[in-house]
Amino acid sequence: MTDDFLVLDDPVEQQDFTEFSEIDGRPVAESVLMVQGMYCAACADTVECALQDLPGVQFAQVHAATRRLTLRWDPSLTRISSLAQAVGQTGYRLLPLQQALSISERLKETRQALWRLFVAGFCAMQVMMYAFPAYVTVPGEIPADIDQLLRWASWILSVPVVFFASGPFFRGAWRDLRLGRVGMDTPVSIGILVAFLASSAATFDPTGPWGQEVWFDSLTMFVFFLLGGRYLELKARDRTAGALDALMNRLPEVCDRQKGEGVFETVSVRRLLVGDVVRVQAGQAFPGDGDLLSASATVDEALLTGESHPVTRNAGDAVVAGSFNLAGPVLLTVIRLGRDTRFAQIVALMEKASTEKPRLAVLADRIAAPFLALVLAAAALAFWYWWQIDHTKALAVAVAVLIVTCPCALSLATPAAMLSAAGALARRGILVRRLQAFENLAGINAVVFDKTGTLTHDRLVLRGMTLRDGVARDQALALAAALAAGSLHPVSRALVEAARAAGLPPARPAPVEVTEAAGQGMQGRWDNGGEARLGSAVFCGLEVRRGPQGDKGGSRVHLADGHGWLASFELQEGLRDDAQAAVAALRSMGLATWLLSGDRESAAREVAQAVGVEHVIAGASPEQKLAEVVALQARGVRLAMVGDGLNDGPVLARADTSFALGHAAPLAQAQSDYVIQGGKVMDVVLTLRQARSTMRIVRQNLAWAAIYNLVSVPLALVGWMPPWLAGLGMAASSLLVIANALRLTRDMGPVPDLHSPDAMAATP
Repeated sequence: MTDDFLVLDDPVEQQDFTEFSEIDGRPVAESVLMVQGMYCAACADTVECALQDLPGVQFAQVHAATRRLTLRWDPSLTRISSLAQAVGQTGYRLLPLQQALSISERLKETRQALWRLFVAGFCAMQVMMYAFPAYVTVPGEIPADIDQLLRWASWILSVPVVFFASGPFFRGAWRDLRLGRVGMDTPVSIGILVAFLASSAATFDPTGPWGQEVWFDSLTMFVFFLLGGRYLELKARDRTAGALDALMNRLPEVCDRQKGEGVFETVSVRRLLVGDVVRVQAGQAFPGDGDLLSASATVDEALLTGESHPVTRNAGDAVVAGSFNLAGPVLLTVIRLGRDTRFAQIVALMEKASTEKPRLAVLADRIAAPFLALVLAAAALAFWYWWQIDHTKALAVAVAVLIVTCPCALSLATPAAMLSAAGALARRGILVRRLQAFENLAGINAVVFDKTGTLTHDRLVLRGMTLRDGVARDQALALAAALAAGSLHPVSRALVEAARAAGLPPARPAPVEVTEAAGQGMQGRWDNGGEARLGSAVFCGLEVRRGPQGDKGGSRVHLADGHGWLASFELQEGLRDDAQAAVAALRSMGLATWLLSGDRESAAREVAQAVGVEHVIAGASPEQKLAEVVALQARGVRLAMVGDGLNDGPVLARADTSFALGHAAPLAQAQSDYVIQGGKVMDVVLTLRQARSTMRIVRQNLAWAAIYNLVSVPLALVGWMPPWLAGLGMAASSLLVIANALRLTRDMGPVPDLHSPDAMAATP
């Protein structure tokens, strides 16, 4: 490798792929990089082995499906450039994600794969044309000189296939052998090399022991099929992790920074500072979190929030990094950059998911290594056995065994499906933090909800009003809103929002003075000497009793003027629009539902009844919530917890799997397996369906990989599967696994209307 890895040591560059911290007083760095040149799980093991024994490396793990490396290292003992150099010596390249996912790198990789595929395909067609007469004539019908000429033509066309098109296989095998390993390219390379050398010997010396058989047609077809399979795997892998890559690569590389009045300079996004004013063109992503300076902007936040429709932001509104400006150029002041942005936090979650190896994938990788050793032993045994029977078929059988048994499909079965599912969910604004959670979620039999902020909004809404005789509803609401406008109390905000939703103009005349008594209410005074109060019954001078102007124990606030009680407003936590439908969908899927809340019994049961939750546990402290979850699990309940508050952190961590809504506290998100960006409860249902589909696909893939080997190996051993057919079968096996996994990337579609008669009939 001739790469200049020193650029990886640049602190500015490292901001994009490395996070620094301290553990027990020692510096620790964790980097996420892309590994170029990988084709299979054995490649991942090679990179891991090249790093794990180096000084300063604490942890190295490569995800074969996404080619991402998670590397934890001690910056006081080594540098990232030295580690990249060590990986480079094994034939792979380490690149930052944004560079590796750039258009130029993708085009380069695709172009190289297409060139090799074209050479193999063109030569294979010509060789098959020269080999065809031997298949349709009887021995001796073709003159010896013509037969030898066809062999020489086939040999010449096979040379570029072996020495150019097959290059990736030989390089991979040589890397593995230098490290004392048997990789998936090893049996393939041995098969190609043995077939070419034996056929060349038969061509150079027709009277020798190999003079009766050449396999140039099988050889070239095999390489073509295998390269075609790998090319399609490359494209499928891009689709599999496409949503993850699109999310991580949304930020622009450069932007326009304002130098003076009307003067802009183009700078790297990494060179921006907090407080800079930048210009964002139409179709460009915002480079950081900031406040909008232009009058308005149309913004696409779909991949960050799950909201599919563009939103309008006005001057002074906040915009988030990674969202797209859809209209003309706009200006904003940068207030957060890099890892401080919400975008960076989302990327960190996705990186963790895309670098994690699920349990089933780890098991498959462990099986693959000893399986390859058995493949070599089986090929040698088949060669020895057939040499005793018919030495002209011995090599063909051994080559077929080497080729057909490569366990690529086994290694791809689990990660391909789980990455496809994670990508589809990411497009809907649902972030998967741990791929292993798919297996846990598919096996649950109950869902436990927090109340406030989960089934309900974390704000109050106006449910009803009681009025004094002769007072109009709009009049009372406008007056209450005028008093509440100067307060940030949830009750005040609910009344102001209700007046705005009703389209009521500000009360006229407006109060000249409004004061707030903490914990009691608002008091206003007018020029004509009139006064009004909004707040508790005691603050408004009312008798606390049951009745129109008394308290019922709910969330009520009163309005009074100089003549006494004027109106009472009944408030409640607003239910999420999709909460009832989501609970009904879960129950129709056979799951039990629980409400676990720290609120009082009456409020919790009111919400549970409104949305259809079966079981209620109220008045629970964080410690009691955890104890209740443990008790449910002890009874055999496999549960998913859905929450959003800081006090939900312990139960989110303890549950079999867990969801945090997008507005949840950072601790709640850190302890959850899934983060629902848009805050829609129905997304819990969609994720559960996707998890069940994912595990069904995984089981299908593993079953196919096992059946394929059980059927193909005996066929190859008895000589019924020639090398070219073995190559076709191996490529088709891997492609079938990938194609099956890609079914999970299809649009999951809308959730059925659960209020329809058929859906309601299905609800238990």
